[in-house]
Amino acid sequence: MGRRTGWWPTRAERGRLPASALPRTFSAARARVAASMVCVAAALGALTGTYAQPAAAAGTADGYAFADDALPVTAAQSTTGAERLRLGGTYRSSVSVATQAYYRLDLDAAADAYVAATVVPPPGTSVTTLDGIKVSVQDVDGGVCDQDTETFGSVRSARPLTAWAVRELTSRRSRCQEAGTYYVVVEAVKSDDEVFAPEEWELELVTVSEPKLERSAATEAPDSWNSAPPSGLTGDPSPRTGGAGFTQATRLGQGVWEDEVRPGQTLFYEVPLGWGQQLYATAELGSSPGGSGATAGALDLTLYNPVRGPVEDERVGYYGRQQSAELDPLPPVAHENRFAVSDRISGMRFAGSYYLVVHLADQVAERFGDEALGLTLRVGVEGVPRSGPDYAGEPEPKGLFEAEGASGLPSLPGGGGSGTAKAREATDDDTAMTALAVGGLGGGTALLAGLGVWTVAARRRAG
Repeated sequence: MGRRTGWWPTRAERGRLPASALPRTFSAARARVAASMVCVAAALGALTGTYAQPAAAAGTADGYAFADDALPVTAAQSTTGAERLRLGGTYRSSVSVATQAYYRLDLDAAADAYVAATVVPPPGTSVTTLDGIKVSVQDVDGGVCDQDTETFGSVRSARPLTAWAVRELTSRRSRCQEAGTYYVVVEAVKSDDEVFAPEEWELELVTVSEPKLERSAATEAPDSWNSAPPSGLTGDPSPRTGGAGFTQATRLGQGVWEDEVRPGQTLFYEVPLGWGQQLYATAELGSSPGGSGATAGALDLTLYNPVRGPVEDERVGYYGRQQSAELDPLPPVAHENRFAVSDRISGMRFAGSYYLVVHLADQVAERFGDEALGLTLRVGVEGVPRSGPDYAGEPEPKGLFEAEGASGLPSLPGGGGSGTAKAREATDDDTAMTALAVGGLGGGTALLAGLGVWTVAARRRAG
């Protein structure tokens, strides 16, 4: 696989190997409807007590949004007594800084097994360039099947940081091929004990299985692909609010998207990719209305695959003027990418939900204040999804390597994404707006009916 087997710096520092927008006709009507809905909802709330305040932004600088269904699991200090992690599960735990946390896996010989660990230092934690997280899968004899170390790097700002490891069934090695007991070892690595005030960092663990193929397939990774980004990633951006964790990631398709990010904040976005599709992404940080100076390693853009394995990251400084971080062109999603030496190629081995994670270093506040800065994401998805490999079974969790809504079709007007899901979302909005606009908003009955239509459309989008 070409996976890391020791202490490595981050990819950016070690060099590299070769929603749709509403029609303009209804823009003004939408604003009037929104205002009227607030009045109606308030009136109904006075009668029923069910009026809900608008939801707060999903991403906050105060913490990471753990999965709602994450099961608590206690880290063991030794392999003896290590709790079992079931494949396809999500777990919440913690790891003491500068110690090793142990968990157990019981594996068969019919599927690869992946473990991704996201460590969450408390906000304000002091970190250095080489501090980070190390994850490994080991056999009962202490042999390392695979390991990965991810560091905070030049963006020396406490944030969620994810590393992954795999027990892979392959003819290229003899170790870790048998069914039996294996151990997941997680370590919060630090270069200087004194800079870490907190003794424990919270941890989210996910486990995934990927079945063998029914028949043999290509075993060589591609060495060339189209590196030209797709055209048309311009125009008015559509607003989106990033989530605060992988399970709260905001869905994006091809297009231009607008958000804002505060110093110390991490935002999560989800982009579905089918087999054979390529992803292009750029994060642009807007200029600051005040302040001066420079912050090295201010903006970090990281791409994670469906198993939460780090694929690529870009980091740039900030000087008060607009600045962008752009991912280098990546290969199309393909099963054979796993045979590449480079992490950024081998990581593009699955179809499914890929994650763009944006972090703005908390040090930016020292020179430019703690107010949010504008963030623009330009996302390109090239190619039409094709059929994937024939797996000899189902992955755990089921459906993980499917990209619902992925499409290579052009984005909708205003950067509103691509694919049938986005088209359906646009249709829902248009239907609701048309009904309300034609009705003229003349009476209470029309408003209540409009509220019902709007609610149905919103629920359909949420589903």
